[in-house]
Amino acid sequence: MSEKSNPRRSRREEAQTSPRPEKSQRLVTSSPTLREEATPYRVGAPSIARPDAPKAEQCSALRFIDLFCGIGGFRLAFEGAGARCVFSSDWDRFSQQTYAANFGEAPHGNLYAVADADIPAHDILCAGFPCQPFSLAGVSKKNSLGRKHGFEDVKQGNLFFRLAEIINYHRPAAFVLENVKHLVRHDQGRTFEIIHNTLTDALGYHVHHRVIDARSVVPQHRERIFLVGFREPRAFEFPAFPAEGPKLSSILDSQVPDKYTLTDHLWNYLQNYAKKHQAAGNGFGFGLVTGNDVTRTLSARYHKDGSEILVSQGPRKNPRRLTPRECAKLMGYPLDFKIPVSDTQAYRQFGNSVVVPVVARIAKCVVESLQRPVDFRPDFVLMDRKEAATEAPKPPKKPVRYIIKRAKKG
Repeated sequence: MSEKSNPRRSRREEAQTSPRPEKSQRLVTSSPTLREEATPYRVGAPSIARPDAPKAEQCSALRFIDLFCGIGGFRLAFEGAGARCVFSSDWDRFSQQTYAANFGEAPHGNLYAVADADIPAHDILCAGFPCQPFSLAGVSKKNSLGRKHGFEDVKQGNLFFRLAEIINYHRPAAFVLENVKHLVRHDQGRTFEIIHNTLTDALGYHVHHRVIDARSVVPQHRERIFLVGFREPRAFEFPAFPAEGPKLSSILDSQVPDKYTLTDHLWNYLQNYAKKHQAAGNGFGFGLVTGNDVTRTLSARYHKDGSEILVSQGPRKNPRRLTPRECAKLMGYPLDFKIPVSDTQAYRQFGNSVVVPVVARIAKCVVESLQRPVDFRPDFVLMDRKEAATEAPKPPKKPVRYIIKRAKKG
């Protein structure tokens, strides 16, 4: 096949080689990790949007598509902001089951099998494209097995360019993409540079990106990068998050079946494994937590041994895994979110999911930005430093008397 007959390859090369426009032509921001406030969620039929959320028609009938949708974390968030889902896609049949049980419709399968023209017109494209080719754990595993990672991962690494094709065809007003924090550093930063060049230089979008830690809304240290792009330059800021969040006790069940307690054999194995790597100077081990702690990041491999999050049950009893329902709460899903699959599949699904309240706050900001005129620019007000410090995620390194804060409308 010639280069001319392979649009995916030519677009990738264009992103790598095309010159950057002048700074005045694009709006790109990058800021440190932020955290967010908790938002209540409830499941209801036929939509899982919060009862107090604005209706879709009140949001100018903003439509979104839910790509690599998993079990619907993005959908919960954007329906909660009043937008309407018009298309969803995920290849995993077990995730399709969970999605259908909660939203009443099964996602489309392989995104490569769906023609661009068959995807409905939409205002917002949402996608948590596969992170395994770029994550620390995924790269380490693939290296140990002698497999390719990043864009060289044939199965998952090039799915970003499928997103780029859909964005290029439909030209939505905005997109929201999510991936692991390590995406920024993968391949010495070249991977993120290609992604950023594709979205800005090749596709012409104005992109904001930020790493957000969800630990202020759920008791889990989980850092993910979000990229928000707009077709036209619009006023947009990521939401600010407080420094403190809930503890693990807020999501733990009072009664847990014994099957979630580790066997003596597994518990001894994990302890010996940790001692061996500790003696070798490695960081491998288990994460033992109590109700007063914040957990490590829940991963899709949690079903194997649960080692990253083990709940202490006191000195006289082996620790236990989280239950699938506790994992759902750890990811910000509502209490009545249906889990129709096995524990193994549920652990994989929640470990691969977005944290719903994080996306919900971003969704609210994106919807508000799209509802304002394109040329809208917020006012500025002076704010006392002591008052502002309660909202800033980190205090300024140098003492200042005032900071600038955007005034809230309404």
